[in-house]
Amino acid sequence: MDISVSTMERGMQRRTELLLGSENLAKIQKARVLIFGVGGVGSWCAECLVRSGVRNITIVDSDRICITNCNRQLMATSKSVGQVKVEALKERLLEINPNANVTCMQKVYEAETADSFEIETYDYIVDAIDSLKDKADLILRATALPKHITFVSSMGAALRRDPFMVRKGEFWKIKGDALARALRNKFKRDKTFPSRKFLCVYSEETPQKNMGVGMTGETDANDIPANMQLANPENEISSRKAQINGSLCHVTAVFGMSIAGIIINHIVDKA
Repeated sequence: MDISVSTMERGMQRRTELLLGSENLAKIQKARVLIFGVGGVGSWCAECLVRSGVRNITIVDSDRICITNCNRQLMATSKSVGQVKVEALKERLLEINPNANVTCMQKVYEAETADSFEIETYDYIVDAIDSLKDKADLILRATALPKHITFVSSMGAALRRDPFMVRKGEFWKIKGDALARALRNKFKRDKTFPSRKFLCVYSEETPQKNMGVGMTGETDANDIPANMQLANPENEISSRKAQINGSLCHVTAVFGMSIAGIIINHIVDKA
C-alpha cells in the first residue's frame, strides 16, 4: 500500500511530537540550519537534525568520500567511496524524510567565499571546519550576526576514545583542548575577537597518542594534531590537510549528536 510523503512524515515525527508537542515540532520544522563540514562530526549532526524534524538544512563540504572515512562518517560506505560527500549525505537525508529541503554545496568555506553562503539568512550555524584559519574567520563572522542567529562550534574530536567525556561549554572557558587553545591564541595575536559568547562541543579527555603507522593526504573535520607547537605562528594548524590523527565513530558521532541536541533544545527552550 502506498503511503503519501506527508502521511509518512507525520508518522515519522510522532514520537518527537509526543515528547515536545505539536507547536515545538512546527518550530523545529521551520528552522533553517547551515552546517560547515560534514565529516565525522557534521554528518551525524545533519542526520540527527533531520530525524528530529528539521526540514531546511544546508550542508557544505568540498571533499569526496575516501575509504578512510568509513570508520566514522555517516554516508561513507564501501559503495560510496569517490562520491561527493554532500551529495551522498543529501541522498541519505532525503531517504529519511523526502519532505526535507536539503541544499548541498561542494565548496570550501574561506574568507574569499564567505559571502556566497549568506550565513545571515539562517537560524542556526554549525562549525565543523578543520582549518584553523577558516574556522577562526567563520567564528568572527557568525558571532557578529544578530543574536537571534545561534552559532555552535565543534572543537577537537580526534585522539579520543571515551564518549562519556564529551561536554558542551562556552568557548573561552574550555580547558584541555588544543584546537580551542590555538583559536584563542590566534584571536589574541590578531587582536580580533568574537563579538559574543558561543557554545562549543569538546572533550575533557586527555588526547591519546597515535599508536599506528602515520598517514598523509586526508583529514577529517577537527582532526587537529595535539603535538603541534601552537605558540609558533608559523605552525598554527593552518593547513587544510594537516597531520592525520586517529579518530573513532563513537566519539565523533557523539560530538555531532550533541550539537544537534543543542540546536533542538534551543528551539524548544527559547519558546
